[in-house]
Amino acid sequence: MLENQSFLMDLLKTPSPSSMEMDIQKKWMNYIRPYADEMKTDHAGNVIGVLNPDAEFKVLLAGHSDEIGLVITKIEDNGFLRISKMGGISPKIAVGMKVHILGENQSLTGVIGANAEHHGGVKEKLEFEDLYIDCGAKSKDEIEKFVQIGDLAIYKREPEVLMDRYITGRGLDNRTGAFMVAEVLRKLSEKDIQVGVYAASTVNEETNMGGAYFAAAGIKPTMAIACDVTFATDYPGVNTTKHGDIQLDKGPVLAKGAPINRKINKLLQYSAQNLNMDVQYELTPRHTGTDADKMRYTGAGVPISLVSLPLRYMHSPVETASLKDMEEEIDLIVHMIEGLKGNESLNPLEDEHSKL
Repeated sequence: MLENQSFLMDLLKTPSPSSMEMDIQKKWMNYIRPYADEMKTDHAGNVIGVLNPDAEFKVLLAGHSDEIGLVITKIEDNGFLRISKMGGISPKIAVGMKVHILGENQSLTGVIGANAEHHGGVKEKLEFEDLYIDCGAKSKDEIEKFVQIGDLAIYKREPEVLMDRYITGRGLDNRTGAFMVAEVLRKLSEKDIQVGVYAASTVNEETNMGGAYFAAAGIKPTMAIACDVTFATDYPGVNTTKHGDIQLDKGPVLAKGAPINRKINKLLQYSAQNLNMDVQYELTPRHTGTDADKMRYTGAGVPISLVSLPLRYMHSPVETASLKDMEEEIDLIVHMIEGLKGNESLNPLEDEHSKL
């Protein structure tokens, strides 16, 4: 079992669609509070736990707490709810799912209707405008007692463990990252580290990445690492020649590409070697599509890296990841930060023994 797996399960059970992360952030804050030297929040809704706040060399770790969801766009006269997406959610996957509507005054269960095969079935080119939520209401007046335009909904899906090795459910992207960042902070709190560590549970990654920008702009880190997920390709029907060969249980994934600081990656690779740990690689030629992109562009520019968890079935209600990979990613980042002396240069034109 993954250490503190119950905390992970609690995070995964907590609704946190982008822009509505308050409940999960409070849980995350309460969990890390005993281990942090200092706690920070900001106007975006980020929570940041700090170790060694007086250190000049600052390492920012970011795992976003928000998940994809649905937003209510219209209430029909007959009580049905029209919806759109909050983040990268597929209309094809949404068909026939139960949902949890997070109303202003109370939550409500609904179902996303699916046209019977006898009546032509689901359209081949399905759009969100074709979908609706049925809560059992008979009229607009009835449903408006519970639901307003702009209310959010998530899939009604509880996390489960498969074969004692994999975890599956909605929103592993990226409450797993927020969990791992918290665990890195907890483990580092027991060690004599030479650098400042800023462990952030960020918000809004699935929609605008504003949380990561706020966090990095406020902290002005020396370096930053995003802990997110990436596409596993080890299930039937995936073209590994096109999409790469990323497998569950084969270790955390390091990004390689123009945005990534090579020196940070070398530090991570060195730690993996010392831990006798396998790592995998993904290509991010232009951008990473994660919080790392926003952190990189704050202040005078921040050297960044991306460490990802392999994830099957991304942005579906059955995202699936390996508990072993999560444990190894935590250990990898802990080892790397523990080894920092605080005088490392991340400038690619400087070697370790000389300055320009």
